[in-house]
Amino acid sequence: MTAPIDQAELLRRARGRTRTPVPGTPAAGPVPRATAPGPAPLSHAQQRMWLMDRLGQGGARYHVPLATRLRGPLDRDALATALTGLTDRHHILRTRYGHQDDRPHQEAAPPAPVPLPVRDAGPEEAAALLRAEAARPFDLAAGPALRALLLRHAPEDHTLLLTVHHIAIDGGSLPVLAEELGALYTAAAEGRPADLPEPELQYADYARWERARDDRLAEAAAARAARLTGAGPLPLLRPVPPGTPERRAVLHSAPLTADTMDGLRRLGARHGATAFTVVLAAAFAALRAATGGSDLVLGCAGGHRARPELRRLIGLQVNTLPVRARLPEPDGDPLFTELLAVVRTALLDAQEHHEAPFDLVVERLGAAARGADGTPLLAVSCDLVHPAEPLALPGLTAEAVEVELGLAKFGLTLLVEDGPGPRCLLQYDPAALDGATADRLHTVFAELLTAVAADADRPLSRLPGERLLGERLPGEQPAAEPPAGAPRAGGHHPAVAALLADPRVTDAALHLAEHGPALAYATVGGPVAPSGAELRAALRRRLADPDTLPHAVTLLDRIPRRSDGALDPSRLPGAPTAHLDPVRDVFAELLGARPPAEGDFFALGGHSLVAVQLAERLRARLGLPLTGLDVLERRTPRALAALLAERAAERGRGARRTGAVAARTGTVLLTGASGGVGAALLQELLAQGRPVRALVRPESAHLVAGAGVEVAEGDLADPDSLRRAVAGAETVIHAACTFTEHAVDLAAMRILVEGWRGTGGFVFVSSIDAYGRPEPGEVPEGGPSAGPLTPYGQAKLDCERILLDAAASASGPVAVVRSPIVWGPHRRLRDQLRWGATGALYQAALAGRPILLPEPAAGWAGASWVHSAALARAVTASLGQAPGRIVNAVTGHVSWGEFTAELVRLLGSSSTVAHGPDAEAELLRPWSYRADALAGPLAPEPGEDWRTVLAAMTAQPAGTR
Repeated sequence: MTAPIDQAELLRRARGRTRTPVPGTPAAGPVPRATAPGPAPLSHAQQRMWLMDRLGQGGARYHVPLATRLRGPLDRDALATALTGLTDRHHILRTRYGHQDDRPHQEAAPPAPVPLPVRDAGPEEAAALLRAEAARPFDLAAGPALRALLLRHAPEDHTLLLTVHHIAIDGGSLPVLAEELGALYTAAAEGRPADLPEPELQYADYARWERARDDRLAEAAAARAARLTGAGPLPLLRPVPPGTPERRAVLHSAPLTADTMDGLRRLGARHGATAFTVVLAAAFAALRAATGGSDLVLGCAGGHRARPELRRLIGLQVNTLPVRARLPEPDGDPLFTELLAVVRTALLDAQEHHEAPFDLVVERLGAAARGADGTPLLAVSCDLVHPAEPLALPGLTAEAVEVELGLAKFGLTLLVEDGPGPRCLLQYDPAALDGATADRLHTVFAELLTAVAADADRPLSRLPGERLLGERLPGEQPAAEPPAGAPRAGGHHPAVAALLADPRVTDAALHLAEHGPALAYATVGGPVAPSGAELRAALRRRLADPDTLPHAVTLLDRIPRRSDGALDPSRLPGAPTAHLDPVRDVFAELLGARPPAEGDFFALGGHSLVAVQLAERLRARLGLPLTGLDVLERRTPRALAALLAERAAERGRGARRTGAVAARTGTVLLTGASGGVGAALLQELLAQGRPVRALVRPESAHLVAGAGVEVAEGDLADPDSLRRAVAGAETVIHAACTFTEHAVDLAAMRILVEGWRGTGGFVFVSSIDAYGRPEPGEVPEGGPSAGPLTPYGQAKLDCERILLDAAASASGPVAVVRSPIVWGPHRRLRDQLRWGATGALYQAALAGRPILLPEPAAGWAGASWVHSAALARAVTASLGQAPGRIVNAVTGHVSWGEFTAELVRLLGSSSTVAHGPDAEAELLRPWSYRADALAGPLAPEPGEDWRTVLAAMTAQPAGTR
């Protein structure tokens, strides 16, 4: 048995308080306070958050919702004053994030009152409202990073929700925030100043101090990267495409007894380890058994609050620590206590270097930060957590309310929750791990914790464990590799064979340049066409040898071939290297050396910030759409040049055709053309032979450039671009919205209405949410709205009023078309399965959880829906059939019972379905919407029934790209 070490010494070393600096750990003096306000750099942790947001990979998974049920006489004015006082004291809570000269910066906005909207909501509907508010996106450039919502259930019964972006807060900040909010509330209620000392530092002071030590931190990161040399990602996980915007989370939970938790703590104390170290060792043991691996890397959180001046600082002071444990080989059979000693040493080593920023470690690792298939080295994490504490306010009874957003930061996370009801938790992203494997791993982990708490002096072979490596998507088989020297079937490269095996692919080819990477090309067909990124992601899963994975899959209308059927490289997009030199130039500017055409972005030292900078510079110089995600996916100058050439060709084709129709009258301005609804509208307009001007963001221009389409690059938040787009348009179809930025939507509507001078008409695609919650039963077209309205519904209603108020003086007819949830085969519409009431049912069926529906005795309840193609026909017909009116575009209504039964069948789900009074309030939707004015164009065509479209939407997981 390993001799225990002094626990106090362990904690001192783990918190970085040793008197003798550990080699590779940067020394530094106290954090100084800035003498003047102004822009400050981002800390390394903040920069990682900013980059995730910039790359479109952040979203609600980096939101921190703090919800508390408050019972008693709440002083709402005092609460609003307290929130304002909190942001006045801690500038980070009112900070904006801009960028200049390729570098992000932060600057506190002037103090201002914090809005505290109050909404009446019964306790039964509160959960859906809290989830929607917590998931609402932040605009980091505009700020602030904190917002509040108060739900009023009864005069003395409220739920307070504070949502904070992770870029401004961490777990160590929460006790300070709660304590000060209580003190400020008490003072405001009593009409006196709060007795709180001035904050010693602001977060910007910390960020400046950390950045001033970048040279030393870089050395520390290099040392940490060296410790990780040769490590690889956990082989249990599948790669997730870099363009996936949000990663869904499925959570497995199992209770642990109080005796088990006590046993884990006693085990740690006997071996000079914390309870977390024991949990981490159990995670390593479970994964060693699952994979057969002995060299594993897991991530855990580390903090920077050991310094006295940082302990009460609100802000992001966490760092991701990669813990590499070289465990006994699988053929060995050590005791669990021996494995615990190995893990304890590995964790202590990581904690001693906790100041080395993880983003710098990733930079130093370069291409080694990912496996050959693109899986990040650190895709698995472990933690010991505690239940959330409520935001206690004096004179009120406070109860914490859990707001689960269902999103994952890692492919796999193993957790233990230590509290009154201890739990063993496993959270996973179903795109990275299948449900059956996750369920078995969770069972092993829970049983292992229970077993070692009772007796850890046992060999691993006598503890729970199961080999799980090799699990794949249900029904999926890997593409077989031929033996060395054997002819390939049909003469195809494995990547081409795998592409051709995909029923959506009609032709495929691979180009192997003499000194360049393998580039694949494909043509696709069918109503649900995949993107090149989706096809490459499928190849990652199917190819047994990652070396056969092409650097990119490019979609073509037709693959150029010679007379003998062989690929003709001279006619491939990007084969003429017109864009290669500019791409290599920008690589050289940002990475310090001009790379070869096939140089790998990561191997050259590239990382997320450089990807964003590279895309922005190329977009500015070439005037072509490009994003940081394109850089991360394509990786080489040659592949990026090919992508740029493809987009230039698409834009050129669109520009030439636009020139041919420029003199035609009747140009239709279509906003939101790159979305799922917009794509259907664009297709319908082109089928009618109408000239279209599509307003799209620059990075999405290539999605709409084509036959008869004039691209107007812009954004709803850019007033000048809106004025340019609407100028000269005969007709406007406004189908775009921000979903979350009410002021932006209203301003955009005013600009479009004021700038429109045509006579062809103006149609606004609105939502049935503008009706609010009317009396149960049939809702007539254009009927009055009834509260409460959702923020989204209120924004739609306000935009409608702007248009209808201008109808009397408008030069042409106007119409408002209210639509329910839109279903269709377009990949952007698959995300409709993730939100609202239908989203809750879809997620439950996907995870195999029990589903509870409203009791039939309560009356009919279900979903109103419209097919995207039918909506497009209705919108284009509305000006002639419903001028000056508010009309509905509804294909039909589906009861929750029918909808759920079909979901369970399509997904092969194990969910049980029951009815009861405790069903989610969001499912109590007893309305059917009349759609008489547009009944003709709404009449379903073949393939537009709800079962067929639902089958198309569930053909691949919602949210994948």
